[in-house]
Amino acid sequence: MRFGERTAELVEKALRETLKKWAGKEMTGVSCLAPGSDQIFAKVILELGGRIEVVLPARDYREVGIPARNLREFDRLMAAADSLRVADPGKSGPDTYLAASKEVIAGSDLLLAVWDGTPDRSPGGTGDAVAHAHSEGVRVEVVWPAGAVHD
Repeated sequence: MRFGERTAELVEKALRETLKKWAGKEMTGVSCLAPGSDQIFAKVILELGGRIEVVLPARDYREVGIPARNLREFDRLMAAADSLRVADPGKSGPDTYLAASKEVIAGSDLLLAVWDGTPDRSPGGTGDAVAHAHSEGVRVEVVWPAGAVHD
């Protein structure tokens, strides 16, 4: 979530390269549509002819988890989604983010983690998702292109 336009371009290119091998093969991406890599992932899945399923951390996620500058893309991707689930009926927070990640992983064959390998700032981040995927036996592929940096 914390990177600028140049890194977003690098991440999009890397995800496109990684995902193109599944294009046209009934590819389904599952995402929480968080700003940054989640939204980029969903966009690339759709561009490659795949479908997206959305798992929101909580019912209030759009209002509290999506900055105003990302709302248009969030809404566009939500409208394109084949399905929507809400991981937790409560309010958004670290516990609901982790619950959503666990739900995403539960139905996945592969976790593509856009991650530089640094520890999470708070519970429910990419590091926790990667650790959970490993514990569940879900294959993990880390995507962090050369030249990418956090803001």
